Amino acid sequence: MGDLKKVCQQLAAFNASVETRVKEVRENPEEAKVLLEKWREIQEAVPEVETPTGLKLPRLPLPLLDEPGAIARYLYGEGLPGEFPYLSSSYAEMYLDPMDPHEVPPEEPTRLFAGLGTAKDTNERFHFLTKNQRSHRMSTAFDGPTLYGMDSDEPGVFGKIGEGGVAIDTVEDMEVLFAGFDLAAASTSVSMTINGPAPTVMAMFVAAAKRRFGDGVVEKLRGTVQADILKEVQGQNEVLFPVQASLRFLLDMMEYSVMKIPRWYPVSISGYHISQAGATPVQQAAYTLSNGFAYAEMMRGRGIDVRDFAPRFSFFLDCGLDVEFMALARICRKIWAVGMRDVYGADQRGQKLKLHTQTSGRSLVAAEFKNNLTRTAVELLMAYMNATNSCHSNSADEPFTTPSEEYVKLASHAQSIMLEESGLFRHMMNGVSGSPGMKAVERAVEQAILEEFEEIDRLGGVLGAMEHRYQRSQIQASSHRYEQQIMENERRIIGLNRYAEGVEHPEPQLVRISNERKEEQVLRIQDFKKRNQDKAGPALERLGQVVRSDGNVFEELIDTVETCTLGQITKALQAEVGKFRPMM
Repeated sequence: MGDLKKVCQQLAAFNASVETRVKEVRENPEEAKVLLEKWREIQEAVPEVETPTGLKLPRLPLPLLDEPGAIARYLYGEGLPGEFPYLSSSYAEMYLDPMDPHEVPPEEPTRLFAGLGTAKDTNERFHFLTKNQRSHRMSTAFDGPTLYGMDSDEPGVFGKIGEGGVAIDTVEDMEVLFAGFDLAAASTSVSMTINGPAPTVMAMFVAAAKRRFGDGVVEKLRGTVQADILKEVQGQNEVLFPVQASLRFLLDMMEYSVMKIPRWYPVSISGYHISQAGATPVQQAAYTLSNGFAYAEMMRGRGIDVRDFAPRFSFFLDCGLDVEFMALARICRKIWAVGMRDVYGADQRGQKLKLHTQTSGRSLVAAEFKNNLTRTAVELLMAYMNATNSCHSNSADEPFTTPSEEYVKLASHAQSIMLEESGLFRHMMNGVSGSPGMKAVERAVEQAILEEFEEIDRLGGVLGAMEHRYQRSQIQASSHRYEQQIMENERRIIGLNRYAEGVEHPEPQLVRISNERKEEQVLRIQDFKKRNQDKAGPALERLGQVVRSDGNVFEELIDTVETCTLGQITKALQAEVGKFRPMM
């Protein structure tokens, strides 16, 4: 029996156990009395807060329940914030102002995505984005050549250098990228959106941190690297090596990180790109969760204790405008918690789904593009209603260009207004969740996700379904249907097929990287190669020996990147294991 089948069975068993508990307390007066007393104690323990207008509210709003069965269904089926099955949230208090005004507020959940031009350009953008934040939470976008493991001086690459992301060729670029930030500080967290060459780029980050702060910094590093090869095969094709080799390199990095970088998330299991490729919200959730369970099985297959690896998994979903997003992340937390507890035996830390959310890039429209500000605001509201752990808000001008400072600032302020200026999330935990409509969406989404699990399991699990091109074909069909709905006005897009004015609107200022900056990057990498020309060959040979001997490739990469470029390493690894053949 496949693990997804087991997850489906355990979820059914969990739901049945909740209803059994409901029946028991309704039929047993003594149990009902005990539960009513527990409920009273919970209610009495909730502190009262006062809003700036003088309104007194409970810090945790609880439903008005006095019937034992309804109380049992709430406590055991949904759980209080921070309690199994984490439907409400993974942690007890998120976004709230401290009770003591002198207490330091919690880390901001805002994590803004940046990447343009050279490492110096992006470093300046990072400082611009974080200058008013208590904590520095940086998320890095890489340019096309970097995403495909290529050097900036390779033939045909020049025009793509620094476009749509930052060019990172060497460990020295990585040093410049985070210059001025204390990578050893608990208030600093780095995220890197890179997949195919993720182990090499992550090795550059570790090596750069060691150069600046010494070997002791490794255990203090905080953040995540995306590194989700499964979703690349299913949705994007940014894969450099055959699937099994790619998974080996990824698992080497995950194993090393779990053991030696305890505060780092070595994989961000990503539904965002699956969604942006055209998947429905349910497909995004089902494929992402099933990929997560597949990674758990692979780590367990290496003999790594679930208590060590499960807490280091993180997840990444988008939040669009479809009604499913009202409850999508809530159901993902429940399914992950039940699966990890009852199938894999994870403890409480490993049961919690840690989530980063990004507003939907696909929902951004070039026509009357300032409407994108409103679209992103609505998506942010749903993301925080779902108790995301961190969030990135897209910029309104992204249909045209790498985001400009003007629209990046507006995107950042949208989160600040919601979290700091409005009272929606400052005073009460989960103040806008749990409505009858939300519960109806939860039930429908859960059932639809489990139906996808059943089909993936029937095809042989995640890898078997990939061989049948199942996920990819379903994403393509959904993408086609989405575009058809727009063309036929079934899916309404304001300013495009609804209330369109039919007049030209001025486009935003385009952000472009000058040829001079691109030439600077080429000169930097050529200088690095020249200085290390005698060391690169032996380093790449040692790397090849580790690949052939089944050693930990990532551990060796941390040394290799000191003298070799990204492109040199990619070519050396491809010479050992071959190249990925993309699915069409």
